[in-house]
Order: sequence, then C-alpha cells, then structure tokens
Amino acid sequence: MGKLLRVLAFPLAASALAAVYILENKRPLRPLLESKPLRTGRNLAVASTAAVAVYFLEKPVAERAASLVDRKRIGLLKIWKLPNRLEVVAAVVLLDYTLYLWHVLTHKLPFLWRFHVVHHIDLDLDASTAFRFHFGEIAISVAWRTVQIMAIGVSKDSLRAWQRFLLPSIIFHHSNLRLPYAAEKLLCNLIVTPRLHGIHHSTVRSETDSNWSSGLTLWDKLHRTYSDISDHDGVKIGIPAFRRPEDIELLQLIELPFTEQRPNWEPLQIDE
Repeated sequence: MGKLLRVLAFPLAASALAAVYILENKRPLRPLLESKPLRTGRNLAVASTAAVAVYFLEKPVAERAASLVDRKRIGLLKIWKLPNRLEVVAAVVLLDYTLYLWHVLTHKLPFLWRFHVVHHIDLDLDASTAFRFHFGEIAISVAWRTVQIMAIGVSKDSLRAWQRFLLPSIIFHHSNLRLPYAAEKLLCNLIVTPRLHGIHHSTVRSETDSNWSSGLTLWDKLHRTYSDISDHDGVKIGIPAFRRPEDIELLQLIELPFTEQRPNWEPLQIDE
C-alpha cells in the first residue's frame, strides 16, 4: 500500500491542484489583479526550480535522516517509545509546530526573508502560489528539516505521513476559494483556511506577521499570532515595494535574493 501511494503521489497532487484551480475560478474569494494563466505559468516556473532543489537536495537528505532515526532510534519520539500509530500522529503534530517556527524565522531573519519574500510579492494569492518558493529557500531549509527529523525522532513512515498532510493543506489554504463564511469559521478552529492565510499575505506588515501556521491553527493561537478571518475583508495581497508588474517577472524573482534589497514595507513611488 505504501509503495502504491508513493507511485500515485504526483498524480494525486496534480489532481488536487487542478480541482482547487477549477473551484477557485467558480467561487473566487478575492478579485484578481493579474491574468490567472500568466501568473500560474510564472509561479509554476519558479516552482520548477524549487522542485529541482527538493528532488536533489531536500528529499535525499530528509530520507537519509529519517533512515538514521529508524536505525539508531534517536530523537524525542524514539525515547518515548510510543505505539507506532501514536508515534506517527505525534511526529506529524511536532513537524507542523516546528514548521511554524521555521516560517517565523523566514520573516524575522533578514537573510531568510530575502528568499522568502519571493513567495510573498505575488500580487494575487491562489493555489499556484502554494508552490512559488525560491530554490534558495528550499536549499537553506534542508538544515532545518534535518534538525526537525533528528530532534523529534521522525521515522520514514512519519515523514511520509507528514508530507501527505502538508501538501493538500498548503494547496487549500493558499487557494482563492470562497467558502461559506460559517463553515470556514468552524474549520479555522482546527486548520488553516484561505481567508486565514490571505491575511498572512497582506500588504500590511502587522497582518503579515500573523497566521504563520501551515497546518494546525493551534500554533498561532498558542503564540498569540492568530488573526481571525473577520480581518480578511478588504485585504490587499503582496508587498508594498513590489506593486508593479515589471517587479515580479520571472527573471526578477529568481535574481531577487541576490540583489540589493529595497525597503520592502515602504510603498514604491510609481512615478519614479
């Protein structure tokens, strides 16, 4: 069964993305500023460079770290000696929490932010944005992923379970899908939803510095960084210094972390 799921992983992810892509066209949460096909193509082009980093760097390093955990029985969960299913659940929860911490660091540390900002300067937010990460951010995050796996004691089974939980989650909460407000209000008591994550992508820095969770909303509530979906109305997506279409072309996105950084939160004077 596990081998079958690994074979089907890519088709299932592609199908999930296609389904959300169609649904958000039918029930959009926010009006779009750019052509959706143009943005999708650009975002997937950026994502393709990140995919290379995942395949050749993150994937082998993470799998070797998890194999080491299995062989040497190192890490917190191996010390606890939980039943297998409970260990998998605990690993997924702890990986989700430590991903929250990593996300906070990508905003707070200037070196990490120069890579992560590529994800945030999209003028719109939809399912394709879920994959729009700079390859440099993926490469740098490998060290954090290794620490996560070895400190928590994440087995290969737990790592795969987390990856299966994370992928649909990020596609869903990055989407521009309008859900019934009452239903979303109920959902966000447990998981990150499109309105919640839309606030995190706001051009207002105080709003961007909230809703850092990727899976469970528990972490934002625990650290008092939670913004309720009632704050979503009227939210503008992006970063103030990157509001021109020419600022977010493909080549500029790839080069951005390696160039002189402009003050991100100061609006750019368009007439300059």
